[in-house]
Amino acid sequence: MKKIRWGVIGAGGIADRRTIPGMLLCDNAELVAVMEINMELAEKCRAKWNCARAYDSEAALLADPEIDAVYIASPVVLHARQAMMAADAGKHILIEKPLAMTSEEGQKVLDYCEAKGVKIAAGLMMRFGAYVQAMKKAIAEGKIGRPVSGFSQFTCWYPDMPGVWRQSKKAGGGGAMMDMGVHCIDLMQYVLGTRVKQVAAFHDTLSFHYEVEDSSMVMLRMENGVQCMVQSNFNIPDEAARWRLEFFGDQGRLMGENVIGQVDGGELDALFLGPQGGYDAVQNSKTAQGEHIDVTFGNLYQREVESFCNSLLTGAPLEVPASDAIQVQRVMEAAYLSNDTGRIIDL
Repeated sequence: MKKIRWGVIGAGGIADRRTIPGMLLCDNAELVAVMEINMELAEKCRAKWNCARAYDSEAALLADPEIDAVYIASPVVLHARQAMMAADAGKHILIEKPLAMTSEEGQKVLDYCEAKGVKIAAGLMMRFGAYVQAMKKAIAEGKIGRPVSGFSQFTCWYPDMPGVWRQSKKAGGGGAMMDMGVHCIDLMQYVLGTRVKQVAAFHDTLSFHYEVEDSSMVMLRMENGVQCMVQSNFNIPDEAARWRLEFFGDQGRLMGENVIGQVDGGELDALFLGPQGGYDAVQNSKTAQGEHIDVTFGNLYQREVESFCNSLLTGAPLEVPASDAIQVQRVMEAAYLSNDTGRIIDL
């Protein structure tokens, strides 16, 4: 089987913890080289993952003729420059979210890649979750009737730490929403099959002292009328967290607990009731038995890389095109503007 040969720019962090292990499970991918900020660290990554070469500069890795595609997992402030360098070298790109520091910069990157004839996809890997896919299918089939409400919460414990780029507005562009809420906003649109029309939001730094938000609440009105809420936090203890993705319709519900995150799993409470009758003035709480939906859990990052490789090898459309990440970033920019001005923002 033909394989896409990969180089990784920024081989520590999420690449080391999740994406490289997933890549190594793929039948259509081969890890050739890794790059980190110094050769000692790069060589450590190379030895750990038993790949052919280690580099301490993007230019050196991108000059490697045996690399077909690169995965970029560096700080956000570096994304645009590195992606355009990769395009100059003719390498296809899988890049972590957000694509760039602003949606405008991200669009320039996308346009540049298209002009150079290279594919670019975004690292919104939660789309490949088994229950996420099941929820999307159920809604498309009308199982919960007309969707009317959506809710998601995604959090972590991320206290003050010196030199951490995600706690710097200059390096990361934002805080809890930019890093975690981005996935939830994307999933609201992806699962519902629609896009955001209006945004209202609150952002605060309540628990820590860094300059980006540790608490975020974003309200979304979709083009199809569904009203959604996304909460993202850096200040909820991991032991207390419940990562939720929920949708309610006029004929049922889909309530997912821990179905989002870096590991495919969790529980899905699905209730499909069918058309409803008249008004119940008593409104006694009723306990209805939910429906079990069979899914096969897997590795989100394996599915992400396999999908991208398949698109490169067969010409199939990208499942997570960079244009989708740019659109989500426009939603987040509207959310920051809403907080700053106290207004509802139209997209």
